[in-house]
Amino acid sequence: MSSIITKHDLRGSLSALSFDNLKFNPKRIFYIKDVPRNTERGNHAHYSTQQYLICLQGKILVKLFDGRHETSHLLERNQMLFVDRLIWDSQTYLTGTDILLSI
Repeated sequence: MSSIITKHDLRGSLSALSFDNLKFNPKRIFYIKDVPRNTERGNHAHYSTQQYLICLQGKILVKLFDGRHETSHLLERNQMLFVDRLIWDSQTYLTGTDILLSI
């Protein structure tokens, strides 16, 4: 799986995302921010798209449903989750200052 490495010093933080061993070749990258606290987004599945959801800031609750089982994952800063094709997913933005990166 890919990894996020963060380095901190007096000047701030630098985070790098490694694309080693991704399960797919990314076609686009986007981020979602400015979502009001406790708002749910997503609520859909993709026929052919796979993606990684990465929490850049805040706390985001991600629910996945494969047609039989639902799982919940709390993503905090620099944590990521793989979402395969045909998996229904939703994200609840918990703090109001959350930023979600999708690859």
